[in-house]
Amino acid sequence: MSERRRPGERLRLACVDVDEDGAGICQAANTDGGASVEAAVAASTVLVPGALPGERVIATVSHASPHQPRAWAALETIDVASAARRAPMCPAFGSCGGCRLQHWELAAQRAWKTQQVRAALATHPALATIPVAACMPSPHDLGYRNNAKLVYGRDAAGALVLGAYAPRSHEVVDLAGCRLVEPALDAAAVALRVALVAHDVIPYDERLLLGDLRYAVLRANHRGQVLATLVTARREWNAGAAVAADFRARCPAVAGVVHNVNPTRGNVIYGDEEVTLSGQPTLDEQIGPVALRLSSRAFFQANRAVAALAYAHIARAIADAAATVGAPVVDCLVDAYCGVGGIALGAAAQARTIVAIESNAAAITDATAAARAAGVSNVHFVVADAAAGLRAVDRADAVVVNPPRKGCAPAVIAEVLRLRPRLIAYLSCAPDTLARDLAALVAGDAGYRIESVTPYDMLPHTPHVEVLAMAKLI
Repeated sequence: MSERRRPGERLRLACVDVDEDGAGICQAANTDGGASVEAAVAASTVLVPGALPGERVIATVSHASPHQPRAWAALETIDVASAARRAPMCPAFGSCGGCRLQHWELAAQRAWKTQQVRAALATHPALATIPVAACMPSPHDLGYRNNAKLVYGRDAAGALVLGAYAPRSHEVVDLAGCRLVEPALDAAAVALRVALVAHDVIPYDERLLLGDLRYAVLRANHRGQVLATLVTARREWNAGAAVAADFRARCPAVAGVVHNVNPTRGNVIYGDEEVTLSGQPTLDEQIGPVALRLSSRAFFQANRAVAALAYAHIARAIADAAATVGAPVVDCLVDAYCGVGGIALGAAAQARTIVAIESNAAAITDATAAARAAGVSNVHFVVADAAAGLRAVDRADAVVVNPPRKGCAPAVIAEVLRLRPRLIAYLSCAPDTLARDLAALVAGDAGYRIESVTPYDMLPHTPHVEVLAMAKLI
């Protein structure tokens, strides 16, 4: 039986891998340092944030699971450091939890992300031999995030800050000077904090249900303009208009301020009700050659440069699908989970007709406005659940799916298979659900072969990996 760890226990450990949250997977250092992750689990896994593969460390147990041989420990010292260890550049590294791999060189991060995709595919025998391309790098490894979701609260010293909750706690860590966000966002956050303090805005207390501001969500476009969404628990916020005006006066890059009302408890950031406090409620955005419109709650990839690479990859694959049958374009493309229309509008020249499906009505409003402004008339946007929207389509030459982390529902996969498109492009933010859905596409007599799997480093210095898979009809 594996040994159970105890809080306060000081351990000498060998790190063998990194888990999906960026913590080092460690085992007792007196075992074989080259052991597998499976051996580490059998030997009672200890997860140590900050430890890297190949390192020997000393850590103190902070929490032990009562249900499985697993514990979490705080890194104290590094006896043997990895050659891939680098000095982190963010002032909040190690406390905010947002850039958990910043101490690991980029090449090692990308190699690990490629391996994560391979490991996810290997859990399905039909996918185990599919080659996975090396993870595509981001053009920028710092200053790439075009949005910042900030908690308004007091830090450990009692100062009012805009930041993030420290991992596994409700302690707010100041994110001023964050190196991952675009510079316009950091400047806007500094100005917003000053305005909030000047107008005596009180942080919302979820336990007492008292106070004003819960979150501030800042979004920057390709020109450095910023749209701010300020989230409160109550509709009545007397200081809102004054805060918005002061904020915009201090930071001219802020194009608009929206007040969102979220009275619910829990981790959901946005509510359904909102009003514009100052300026405009949307931003114009550019991803590659495509002009888009973004409203306050619209989903948009956090790294527009990497998203542009992936979207261009999809557009080329659709053009290739047409060329294989000697056609200049495909007759019908379906884009499920289309969001604000980035993929559909980017592929408009590759199809005679595009049906773009999205359940978020606000996103479809944004997408329709962008298509109208660009003079694109062959993309038809539909507000619907992905499965229902696909069910209404009679035929398709190519289908694109870009689902959330939970992947495609079985009904969505069934509808895609019913359409029997020559090409299926699947853009995923979760390798495990991607692997599950790809296995369904190649199962039995479904008739598809996975042609390529390409990871993209959408969020450098974090464990996140975006993956684009292409499946073709045999």
